[in-house]
Amino acid sequence: MSDIPTDISHDQHAVRRQKLADLRAGGSDPFRASVAPTHFSADAKALYVEGQDNAVTVTVAGRLVTFRVQGGSSFVKIQDQQGPIQLYFRRDVLGEERYGVFKKSLDLGDIIGVTGALFKTKTGEITVRVDAFTLVAKALRPLPEKWHGLSDAEQVYRQRYLDLIVNAESRARLLLRSRVVSHIRRFLEGRQFIEVETPVLEATAGGAAARPFVTHHNALNVDFFLRIATELRLKRLLVGGIDRVFEIGRIFRNEGVSRKHNPEFTMLEVYQAYSDYRGMMALIKDLLTTLCAEVLGTTKIKHAASGQDIDFAGEWREVSYKELIRTATGDAEWFSRSKAEKTAAAEKLGLAIAPAWEEFEITNEIFSKKIEPTLIQPTFVTHLPKELCPLAKLNAEDPTVLDVFELTIGGMEIAPAYSEQNDPDAQREMFEQQAGEEKQNIDQDFLLALEHGMPPAGGMGVGIDRLCILLTGAESIRDVILFPQLRPSDAK
Repeated sequence: MSDIPTDISHDQHAVRRQKLADLRAGGSDPFRASVAPTHFSADAKALYVEGQDNAVTVTVAGRLVTFRVQGGSSFVKIQDQQGPIQLYFRRDVLGEERYGVFKKSLDLGDIIGVTGALFKTKTGEITVRVDAFTLVAKALRPLPEKWHGLSDAEQVYRQRYLDLIVNAESRARLLLRSRVVSHIRRFLEGRQFIEVETPVLEATAGGAAARPFVTHHNALNVDFFLRIATELRLKRLLVGGIDRVFEIGRIFRNEGVSRKHNPEFTMLEVYQAYSDYRGMMALIKDLLTTLCAEVLGTTKIKHAASGQDIDFAGEWREVSYKELIRTATGDAEWFSRSKAEKTAAAEKLGLAIAPAWEEFEITNEIFSKKIEPTLIQPTFVTHLPKELCPLAKLNAEDPTVLDVFELTIGGMEIAPAYSEQNDPDAQREMFEQQAGEEKQNIDQDFLLALEHGMPPAGGMGVGIDRLCILLTGAESIRDVILFPQLRPSDAK
């Protein structure tokens, strides 16, 4: 697919270029002009005092999104980051020459700045009565036809700038994402967490079981990995005495693309010394409840797929992984069954099981495909099998499971959390079991740091993109990422 929409008329393009040439020939170049807005659109409209037309003068700027010229006076609308505002142009105010420029030289999509007084129309819309205007960017290509938005899903992602202009829903969703991240920062800073930045390029890809992207540093003549997690760096900071730390950072995993997966995504990781996985339970519940109340204005949201109301202020279920598996399989003795028995039972549930899979992988396939999608209300799934995470503490009563939880909402994992392993010998053993023969992939520097002593801690990751899918009702992770990864348009 071409990066240039195929439905754009070459005639329209030529007409707009001619208008630009005429402006320049007349001594006016919009690309050398500028404007200094005093207010954004919503802020400007908020200044209007009822019954006091023309009492407040503002300068606003934005893109022409409604443009219908009528005789000696015209109403148009521009749009900035806060939304639209109506403008009123009159020939007897601007003068014949400037009004002629307005009528003949401007097009839908052009960017202008105007100065004028606020008044309210007969229909009750707060409007700027334009005393002067400046064209500061000429749109040489028109917006998508008839202002109905973009119908081609791929074009939405490739030309996000057009999507933001014409699709109010996309615009609102992506602006909400910004407010979500801002709230998370304020919430954690209010609890004395320190925000940090850790390297994207890593000598060892650690902190998660994922395939990394590999790159090469020419000056050092060394291969590096784009990070697959920030965990091991942040725990080094716990060793260094930063007791409450978090990072909101980009993570890169060279894996599949789906409704819930993008190779580049945003993750919050937060670590608190002298806490544990139960401390993280309290933290995430407070975080999401206040986030919904302050950002969405409600603690209840509608889950689009199921139609259920999700109430963040209600009770959050807590249930063990083993209990969910036993219920889903109808087998109270599931965890004592043989691999062959587990394979047969999983296949009876309609799952495809690879012969090379280990028993815990068969069990986790049941959880991922048959259980997790049904967990719509906030649910803490606790005590996952030890094989699933080498960085958490084993449960003291049942050493086959970990002191962890996965918070699942809307059928998606939103936030896993652990009681972090701080025993360097136990951590080394877990790393070696996970690495098998590939011992060179173990982060020896992290183990060295643990030997200097890391306080007991709770740690948690929150997938920002998935959280935004949940809160906005988006259909795909691509809808909450400004510029998702796509195959190049000229790739074969």
